Amino acid sequence: MAGKQVRLFLVDGKVGGLTTAEIMTWTGQLLKGARKDLARIRERKEAQKTGVYILLGEDDETGKTKAYVGQSDNVAKRLGTHDQNKVFWSEVVVITSKDSNLTSAHVRWLESKLIGMAKAIGRVPLENGNEPTGGADLPEADASDMEEFVRQLEILLPVLGVDVLRGRATRPAAGAPAAAQAAPTAPGGPLAVAESEPDPEVELSPVFYLVQMPDAQAQLIDGEFTVLAGSKAAAEMPERPGYKPSSAKQYKVRQAQHRDLVADGSIAILPDGTARLTRDVVFGSPSAAGAVIGGRVSLNGRINWLTEDNVTYASWESGSPR
Repeated sequence: MAGKQVRLFLVDGKVGGLTTAEIMTWTGQLLKGARKDLARIRERKEAQKTGVYILLGEDDETGKTKAYVGQSDNVAKRLGTHDQNKVFWSEVVVITSKDSNLTSAHVRWLESKLIGMAKAIGRVPLENGNEPTGGADLPEADASDMEEFVRQLEILLPVLGVDVLRGRATRPAAGAPAAAQAAPTAPGGPLAVAESEPDPEVELSPVFYLVQMPDAQAQLIDGEFTVLAGSKAAAEMPERPGYKPSSAKQYKVRQAQHRDLVADGSIAILPDGTARLTRDVVFGSPSAAGAVIGGRVSLNGRINWLTEDNVTYASWESGSPR
């Protein structure tokens, strides 16, 4: 993949203030700011154009980030409305074009595209209730240009700490996955195990298998250690008295991670009592992934994740043959 020159400008001269972002030779431009700075955001020319916006905030129930994607012929005016009727958000990213060539049709198409991608990736839950239906019938040339616009957003949004489009899209498997013999279930009913959609723009590592659970597979995807959809996982992490205080504290952390993944449907329990991942799940490290997936207090993921040629993750990372 060719290098990209990204230009960030801290409007206030400090981290956490208004920030603009762009990629050289690309017509798009992004503005990110906190809700407390909404009056200033609305005064900026980027927000007074036709564009798309992403509201970001914390989910009160999970404590995790959630988002809302919208579009408007005048983003500044729409943000004023959302300041009155949407409570959850604390930050906003405004997406517009430097050359002002984005029309109402373009941003309706872009809104629909971003919502579909975000839901398919499933990394950041959306507040959007319904799929937008407008803006999908652009002329062929315009649609091609907008697809390229989205590819640049996939690069630039994570630079601003926005992971709505980061990761691989997933789709329901055609029948049960190879690793599973029955459809997962959840309190709300059946869950379809998802398969990852390949993305030629995303850099992938070899597939790694967990020594203690060979049906668990992972890859380094776009720089993040990701356990793949369909992987086997521990069905539960019960209380285990007897740990030393430091180990007991660490186990509590892993239990909480596992519990959250079960609660949001990322880990689904099969009728036979085993469990599978329904989507790709990103972990902070190979060791964290191994511990949660394996249901352990700790695990050295750098030596317990192996390629099919028995190369450890540590050896692969360092470029050593073993």
